Amino acid sequence: MDLENDPVSLLIIAHAILGGVALLAGSLAMIFKKGSKSHKRSGKVFFLSMLAAALIAIVITVIPSHFSPFLLAIGIFSLYLLLSGYRALKFKKSAQNLFPDQLISASMLLAGILMIVLPLLMTSKLNIVLAVFGGIGLLSAIRDLLLYQHPEKLKSQWLRLHLGNMIGAYIASLTAFLVVNQFLPPLVGWLGPTVVGTFYILWWNRKLGRSKRRKV
Repeated sequence: MDLENDPVSLLIIAHAILGGVALLAGSLAMIFKKGSKSHKRSGKVFFLSMLAAALIAIVITVIPSHFSPFLLAIGIFSLYLLLSGYRALKFKKSAQNLFPDQLISASMLLAGILMIVLPLLMTSKLNIVLAVFGGIGLLSAIRDLLLYQHPEKLKSQWLRLHLGNMIGAYIASLTAFLVVNQFLPPLVGWLGPTVVGTFYILWWNRKLGRSKRRKV
């Protein structure tokens, strides 16, 4: 990698390092007890490193010599999960200014539609990876926007939103690691973590549901 002739290489290296930190911190946050100091600290490191890695990735994908609409879409999807998952923490107390949250979800709504439709318009073929991620992002964004119409419900839903989207962001970092290092066949590397992670999120939602019923 020629750093002098290709300054973008520095961004790629920074992205890889930050992505590695995010993957490690996210793994620790998944292991530590939810709500503990260790969970909060590792979660904060995961958020900051993943945020930086995602922003750098988006910058790289819009540079002409490295332009990639596919990776740009994946970066936007990852950023949506990360930001919406982290901001859900503020719903614990009360719903305040929801405009930033609405903007994040509306951006994902538009991106999700484009991720599904553009490949069809440009190649007359459905891009399976973009369709899956775009569909997930689209449905999540619609759910968010509908929920924001009823702020009084956010206090009871903050943990589901936080866990679901932060786990989703972790899945994105794990997917990037598997795809870049080619540990698995391409399609399995892209979609495998999402399938496993979806079942994990569903398990957590069931667990939260049982916990609420016990309290009642």
